[in-house]
Amino acid sequence: MLIDLTRRTALVTGSTQGIGAAIATGLARAGARVGVNGRTGERVEHAIAGMRAEVPHADLVPVVADVATEEGARLAAEALPHVDILVNNLGVFGEADPLKISDDEWRRYFEVNVLAAVRLIRQYLPGMSERGWGRIQNIASDSAVVIPAEMIHYGMSKTALLAVTRGFAKQAAGTGVTVNSVIAGPTHTGGVEQFVYELVDRALPWDEAQRVFMREYRPQSLLQRLIEPEEIAHMVVYLASEQASATTGGALRVDGGYVDSILP
Repeated sequence: MLIDLTRRTALVTGSTQGIGAAIATGLARAGARVGVNGRTGERVEHAIAGMRAEVPHADLVPVVADVATEEGARLAAEALPHVDILVNNLGVFGEADPLKISDDEWRRYFEVNVLAAVRLIRQYLPGMSERGWGRIQNIASDSAVVIPAEMIHYGMSKTALLAVTRGFAKQAAGTGVTVNSVIAGPTHTGGVEQFVYELVDRALPWDEAQRVFMREYRPQSLLQRLIEPEEIAHMVVYLASEQASATTGGALRVDGGYVDSILP
């Protein structure tokens, strides 16, 4: 399938590392002009240098802003006033005793994982609708469906993001704008690699360590390995394309079969 995103501008939030960086690189490889977002100029420039090493022709725009805040959303709009493809990837995660999580921590997860996406959708959806074309994607998680006991606060925020997606897809009905969620399964990122080695023998080589982790802690995965960030990016690039024009309001899984369901 030939995906051509030339003449399209994308913004990927939280794109200096991990899944976000892979998504930004994938969109740039398909020809899109991509806003690379992070909270500091140093992190953003370092990420852009890495992406240009992979995609020398990439058209990348630094978007230095904490988009989990109203001020950050405003700064993002100043850097990229016209966006055709919005990927709300920014998120925080972590385990905690559900009986000891403070109200402030619950609010922080909702603010970063849900309201940040809502603000940017409100900001960019009107322009997309007026132009008759747009793609909005919210990066969710298997934890939205299979709520982990040790991450109830995180799972709650990702479940809310699925609801936000479906609601805004209805708001965009008939405009040529699609709104979808991508449910990412257990993915190989730096943070997750550290998390794995907190649970399994640090002496194990990585390939073996992740398989032990999946077997003992994520046995419902059919893939039986962690997903690579580029595998999430492939779905995002497809959903950003002309070929995905009839897919909207959906929650599409790239979870390695982790969620035990025959429906999305």
